[in-house]
Amino acid sequence: MLTLASDIEVLARFGRALADPIRCRILLALREGPAYPADLADALDVSRTRLSNHLACLRDCGLVLGSPDGRRTRYELADQRLSHALGDLLSAVLAVETDRTCPDADTQGCC
Repeated sequence: MLTLASDIEVLARFGRALADPIRCRILLALREGPAYPADLADALDVSRTRLSNHLACLRDCGLVLGSPDGRRTRYELADQRLSHALGDLLSAVLAVETDRTCPDADTQGCC
């Protein structure tokens, strides 16, 4: 059963999804349009197993949907407004000190 997440939960899920570079690359690839896992794995140069784990995380976060297509599953962004949100994030200017890293940078948690 699907439920609507609260504003804070939406932001937390989005943040956790973006915390991993591979998940970021998957989301950016899906901005271009729906794709199959095998094609994504090849395009992103990651193993299919690793990609599958990241797609599961993105599904659990509510950011992507998988739709059966014969024997395969096609993935796409759960809401096309996510494409716009990702574009806005890419164009944001961050004030980053070059000699510091985020304290949570080593955390690889998922949603």
